[in-house]
Amino acid sequence: MHHHDEHCGHEHEEEAHEHGLVEVTLLLEDEHLEALDEAAAELSKELKQPWDRGAVVRLALSEFFSRRGKIT
Repeated sequence: MHHHDEHCGHEHEEEAHEHGLVEVTLLLEDEHLEALDEAAAELSKELKQPWDRGAVVRLALSEFFSRRGKIT
């Protein structure tokens, strides 16, 4: 996930809010981090645009809740 610093923090937060994103802290298992990084690299290559851990988590949650009928 993206770590905020003084250089980019404020701009990044404004962009995130424009996209309806809210910053959260998650505790994940080590193997999940490795899998997130691998998926981000694969998606970045396939889609020719940068993907990060947060984007992969959002995609995974969207698919999970969609299957459960919680979102469309």
